[in-house]
Amino acid sequence: MAHTTSTRNAAAERELVSDFSLEMTGKDVPGLIEAKDSIPQGTKINVTFLGNEDLEMRVAASKAVRDMGFIPVPHISARRLSSQAQLEEFLSRLQDVDATESVFVVGGDPAVPEGPYEGAYDVIRTGILADYGVKEVSIAGYPEGHPDISDEVLWRSLDEKAVSLREQNLGTTVLTQFSFDTDPVMSWIDQVRSRGIDSTIRIGTPGPAGIKRLLGFARRFGIGANAMIVKKYGFSLTNLMGTAGPDRFVSDLATLVSADPAAGKVSLHFYTFGGLLATSEWARDYLGAQS
Repeated sequence: MAHTTSTRNAAAERELVSDFSLEMTGKDVPGLIEAKDSIPQGTKINVTFLGNEDLEMRVAASKAVRDMGFIPVPHISARRLSSQAQLEEFLSRLQDVDATESVFVVGGDPAVPEGPYEGAYDVIRTGILADYGVKEVSIAGYPEGHPDISDEVLWRSLDEKAVSLREQNLGTTVLTQFSFDTDPVMSWIDQVRSRGIDSTIRIGTPGPAGIKRLLGFARRFGIGANAMIVKKYGFSLTNLMGTAGPDRFVSDLATLVSADPAAGKVSLHFYTFGGLLATSEWARDYLGAQS
């Protein structure tokens, strides 16, 4: 299905951006404190599960999100878990700080699993998430594919996770890796819907950040960043000294989603490579410009 943009649609842009979510690491609590007044209360804020973070840091960050009036969405990195006991300890600690209602279960980076979980589905199918108060689970989507996983495996995994969560009566959100190009995003959304997955889709996009930094993350995650695509996003590979924001990507995506009856509920998830404050201020100002 071909997707083309036409004139801007302010109402569609407001709808797409108004329910945005953010991402932070366990080390970003000072940045969250700095940005808190520019983030709407009730915003979902994902808290990463990185190799250089520990249990105390992840739990403390999730608690800080809750204490400031936001909704924590802690990540559970399946391949970083050494045992079911470690998974249950993490969930128990999160439950103690009221941070288990929403979680994001993802495979994670290690090439070799550190314990019994090959991927997110293995954690989900244990059935223990609900025992610790989980009501909604985000699962990963890859509009531009994954550098190490075939498309066939990605689609099968998405189907399995969606079915398992439905059978457990848990809410589902599909949260994507970030993209620079709306074309593969819209094609992927159409494929998700054609598979009978009707949950909210949160499309990942970088908040405003330095161009070199954006391209570094793109290379790390296998995201397409050729000259044509980044020009569509709004910057040039020949001028790497400046910063770039998602204005054009968001505007085009909003227009395309509003014109596609099959797209369903689509929101944004901002990867805060340029910091929580810069991203939240961008979203605030962008929404103000559409009102």
